[in-house]
Amino acid sequence: MIQTIYLNDFRNAFQAAGRGEQFTYDGLGVLFDYLEEFEQDTGEQIELDIIALCCEYAESTPEEIAEDYGIEIDEDEDLEGAVLSHLNHNTRVCGTTDGTIIYLQF
Repeated sequence: MIQTIYLNDFRNAFQAAGRGEQFTYDGLGVLFDYLEEFEQDTGEQIELDIIALCCEYAESTPEEIAEDYGIEIDEDEDLEGAVLSHLNHNTRVCGTTDGTIIYLQF
């Protein structure tokens, strides 16, 4: 049985599951759009499993990602660009907000 949800329902589901702080308001919008696009591209429907989504996806600043994954950045290199390049090479990037990146953890 499938139920169609909208962005507001998606955000509310995170709140109801006690995971409202896992992603920013804008980050949830990016993740929602990414998942909807994934469904359209693959023809597969995704079950709304908040805990699984919180385990699989993350939202972090470029600085946090560089530290967590040991990404070395040259002094003259753009931090966000280098982090996005590293993520795109190793996993999937869902999108960005003003200052954060939403990605599939690896």
